[in-house]
Amino acid sequence: MFFWDPMYLLFALPGLLLALWAQAKVQSAYNRFLRVPSRSRLTGLQAAERLLRSQGLGHLSIQGTPGQLTDHYDPRDKSLHLSQGVAHGDSIASLSIVAHEIGHAVQDATNYGPLKLRMGIVPMVQISAAIGPIIFFLGFLLNSSGLAWLGVLLFAASAVFALLTLPVEKNASKRALQMLTNSGLIVNREEEMGARKVLDAAALTYVAALVQVMATLLYYVFLLTGSSRRRS
Repeated sequence: MFFWDPMYLLFALPGLLLALWAQAKVQSAYNRFLRVPSRSRLTGLQAAERLLRSQGLGHLSIQGTPGQLTDHYDPRDKSLHLSQGVAHGDSIASLSIVAHEIGHAVQDATNYGPLKLRMGIVPMVQISAAIGPIIFFLGFLLNSSGLAWLGVLLFAASAVFALLTLPVEKNASKRALQMLTNSGLIVNREEEMGARKVLDAAALTYVAALVQVMATLLYYVFLLTGSSRRRS
């Protein structure tokens, strides 16, 4: 059965290996710079309050979130969510993560185009990502190329979402470094390089996500075009 097609490994393996490597890089950078205190000695929570005020976003709420590396900005209720390690730590890693998430808050407040577009397609992507593969496999099993291609088209929305995520995350990291240096939260090149390493490692996870989605999409296309050639 094609569900266990060994060819899928040829498409999926590069993305899987990249994802594992990216995750290892994130953990390595986070754990390394979690042990490097910033010269400002401000905790992540204190830094968040200062940065939000400097950006005219002091009205945003700051909430806790369980887990590690689960920090995020929620545009739905305009709130910043910080994990305990980041909120109470005074490390370069904590400041970098806080600034990155506030970078998203600034994007939201300034109507940054790629973020707005990504937010706008979230409902469609949630639906299409769930039903796209089902429709594809159903069409493939029923030998209905039209139905199968519809499934591919629906699943392609996930690739669009992953592609839009890259400039959003890169821009948030750029804003983060600017905020950290302009506010004096990092004061020398050594601290800046540490923050950059944390942010660059995190960005790899989004590249890996895009590669994984594209690999699956290409595999679907491979199955369809291959079956078409066999029928002709």
